[in-house]
Amino acid sequence: MSEFRAIIQLGDPILRQQATWVDNTQDEHIQQLIDDLTATVAKANGVGIAAPQVAASYRLFIVASRPNLRYPNAPVMEPTAMINPRIIAHSPEIVKGWEGCLSVPGIRGLVPRYQAVEVAYTDRNGKLQKQKLTDFVARIFQHEYDHLDGVVFIDRVENSFDMISEDEYQKTVFNHT
Repeated sequence: MSEFRAIIQLGDPILRQQATWVDNTQDEHIQQLIDDLTATVAKANGVGIAAPQVAASYRLFIVASRPNLRYPNAPVMEPTAMINPRIIAHSPEIVKGWEGCLSVPGIRGLVPRYQAVEVAYTDRNGKLQKQKLTDFVARIFQHEYDHLDGVVFIDRVENSFDMISEDEYQKTVFNHT
């Protein structure tokens, strides 16, 4: 049975650590972590979550794009566990886009990312997968991948004028009043 796990916040040293390689994808603890991360990202209205964000320092994250309160225009995809992921190629194009983070609540930043990435990862069944991701899903992957190396999105914001509060973001970008 999956459980919602507490999401650690910026300042917790685990968020700044290099995550540990997963040796056995079929380990009961890893399989439970995948289920818990999937439940946690859904309940928290996220589109991705990395294991370090729930104080589990493993090279594992979930990409779970879907429209929600925080990302109303997100494309729909099945939540996908990506274990020991890596970027094997990327587009030359870099685009800026707004990002937030469940571990950095209340702030959004305009972050430059590759427009497309080719990635490899092990799925929850232990099979090697390769995919080309573009646009918003590529952004999610790169954001979560950073968490595995102790990097948070605010580290990639080019200047402080590219950061706004979540409330301003919602009003400005989605014209909510």
